[in-house]
Amino acid sequence: MDHALLSLEDFMFIASILLITGVLTTKISSKLGVPSLILFIIVGMISGSEGLGLIYFDNARLAQVIGIIALVIILFEGGLQTSFKTVRSVAKPALSLATLGVLITTSIVAVAAKLILDISWLEAFLFGSIVGSTDAAAVFSVLKGQNVKERLGATLEVESGTNDPMAVFLTISFIELLTNDSPSYLLIFGSFFWQMGMGLLIGFLAGKLGIFAINRVNLESSGLYPVFAVAFALLAYSITNFVGASGLLAVYLAAMFIGNADLTYRHSIIKFHEGFAWIMQIVMFIILGLLVFPSQLLTFDVIWKAVLLAVTLIIIARPIAVFLSTTRMGFKWRDKLFLAWAGLRGAVPIVLATYPLIAGIENSPMIFNVVFFVVLTSTLLQGSTIAYFAKIFKLTGPKKVEPRHSLELVSIGKANAEIMEYEVNEESPINQSIIKNIDFPDDVLINAIIRKNELVTPSGDTVIETGDILYILVSKKSKPTMNRLLKS
Repeated sequence: MDHALLSLEDFMFIASILLITGVLTTKISSKLGVPSLILFIIVGMISGSEGLGLIYFDNARLAQVIGIIALVIILFEGGLQTSFKTVRSVAKPALSLATLGVLITTSIVAVAAKLILDISWLEAFLFGSIVGSTDAAAVFSVLKGQNVKERLGATLEVESGTNDPMAVFLTISFIELLTNDSPSYLLIFGSFFWQMGMGLLIGFLAGKLGIFAINRVNLESSGLYPVFAVAFALLAYSITNFVGASGLLAVYLAAMFIGNADLTYRHSIIKFHEGFAWIMQIVMFIILGLLVFPSQLLTFDVIWKAVLLAVTLIIIARPIAVFLSTTRMGFKWRDKLFLAWAGLRGAVPIVLATYPLIAGIENSPMIFNVVFFVVLTSTLLQGSTIAYFAKIFKLTGPKKVEPRHSLELVSIGKANAEIMEYEVNEESPINQSIIKNIDFPDDVLINAIIRKNELVTPSGDTVIETGDILYILVSKKSKPTMNRLLKS
């Protein structure tokens, strides 16, 4: 199909088919044990000019823009569901992996790239920088629902959410060295601290501003609150990038502050962004699949080089980086082996591989194709075996059970009230209490109890049990009191 003559109807039809196919592949991927992002990429490749010919796409700059927007949404959703308690428990190893680990991985892969690809040292380090970081979209997607031990899963998620700035900094720095005849090494080195420092500062400010606005602005519909929240993710990224700092770091940090706050319509905001992040994953990976041409990717020259580099990355570089970066941090050798194996590559390396294409680096087409194949190998091999390795190494925790019930939280208009969702555990102060004996404020009412996936209609004589999920109608003025009561 000629992309120049693509009508609006044709575009909408193709987009709908691609989205439907993308959503259905998530069901197929769970049955096959293959990460869904692999299938999204395959859908894009099949839909391209060398497949079914539905769409001709070779615009690296547009793919980069779409990829970055998608990464912002995915990182924001991941940050919303990352608790500060979890971050504090794994901050040291996660940040060490996100900085020192990326440097070590980059250096080892660069040596291999120099030998295998027969390119200059600067281009080799550029290649190493592109594949040096784990990918948040891939890690969040693969770990979701897995019963990997909490500390290991948290380390991987925080690492993947915070190591993109290092990879972006290294990639841009080596492109600068390749394209500038007289680069300033001091300026490049200083820019790292500027990017990290301003990213942290703006992320903190955007998060606090977002919390204040979401809780203080009384919108007409609850459906507007998720849109309002995502606006602060885009704001954090754009302002941070405008001042030459790390926008992705700012987004992830802002999301953590917003996600850990006591928010109005928190349930709606979280659920909206789960779906939004899935949409952006589907769109991003299909676009990246469209960008690659199988005739250039699936050649013997690309395949053997990419396989050797993937083996170097997975078997040598990542394990060495993990073992060195987490020295004396309380991890056993089995933990470290799992952290090494679960260091998935995904969209970030492919998006970063578009930077040399746009900059016109001499060997950029070859670098892009090799990076693409390395990502496919990493995701397919590692992503499909994470649960198996966790089981073999005995690193699984209690099985994660997704609740099958749902309760639509609708806008209560101007009533200045909302519904809280609270799960009772063994340490909960109201566990084993009779409802009429609990010292709730007068304007608080337990509307429903979900017990063992069954609805229980509460009465004054109902006893609260471990595992109960309570839906509590509370006025906004009494919400702080309720939070103190339920946490005491």
